[in-house]
Amino acid sequence: MNYTLQQLEVLHQIAETGSVTRAAEQLFITQPAASIQLKKLQDQFELPLLEHVGRKVYLTDFGKEVAATASRILDELYAIHYRALAHKGLLTGKLTVSVVSTGKYVMPYLLSPFMKIHQNLELQMEVTNKEQVVASLEQNRVDFALVSIVPEQPEVETLGLLSNELYLVGRPEWNKFPEQKSSPELLEHLPLIFREAGSGTRLVNEKFIDDHQLKVKRRLELSSNEAVKQAVLAGLGCSIMPRIGIKQELASGELEIIPVQHLPVVTQWNLVWRKGKAFSPAANAFLMYLESEKEFLLTQLTA
Repeated sequence: MNYTLQQLEVLHQIAETGSVTRAAEQLFITQPAASIQLKKLQDQFELPLLEHVGRKVYLTDFGKEVAATASRILDELYAIHYRALAHKGLLTGKLTVSVVSTGKYVMPYLLSPFMKIHQNLELQMEVTNKEQVVASLEQNRVDFALVSIVPEQPEVETLGLLSNELYLVGRPEWNKFPEQKSSPELLEHLPLIFREAGSGTRLVNEKFIDDHQLKVKRRLELSSNEAVKQAVLAGLGCSIMPRIGIKQELASGELEIIPVQHLPVVTQWNLVWRKGKAFSPAANAFLMYLESEKEFLLTQLTA
């Protein structure tokens, strides 16, 4: 029996994320390194920890038992570390945040100054789509989430942050339509690039299309805002996208906003958390920090 902390962390993260690749990302190691640690752990058991179905990986019943034990061991080890720091009078613990894809342009600006003040805190931030963010809230796996569409379930409390403006954007050659043609029907004549189902940006796109009874050409469906941006930059089509994620490309002239009536669609970035959640000292300190410093932080973000 020779289990290492990293082997247990890899299995724990696979149980949390359902993916070796995403587990590696959460631990800031490469996917091959995570696979090696997983194999070393598996070699110590006769029963399989995982099973592969197609391209997906699932924990076996035995794997779930080992992962649950690993989680308890890691919690105890982190607790020892935090108690040692607490005796020094320092704010300790782990802050866990789930962020929708486009929120990666917002959340680091809110977290960075707080983490610089409290350098003994650990931060775990997952960047995914709205569907997975809501799942993290439902399973109570995170302290906070950053979303532009507040979920109906589970019940949450919110702190409103800044507006989120979505425009139709494309390369300059797509922006050659006479002003009188910039009605919503313009979208019917353009190849459009969409986020995947479950994305908040996708929901905004579909609502705009449905509200104006449009029949559009769906050229591509991609799983991240960055992938959509790169496809638009490559000239594969246009997309209704949050402006905050393309500020540099608009400034350089690589992309342009295509004027369309009733755009932009304006939503709001919200920090949300489970109603009635018992905050750790770290989570409580972060919320108090945001409430007191929000205006200054947002000024820095929108400058």
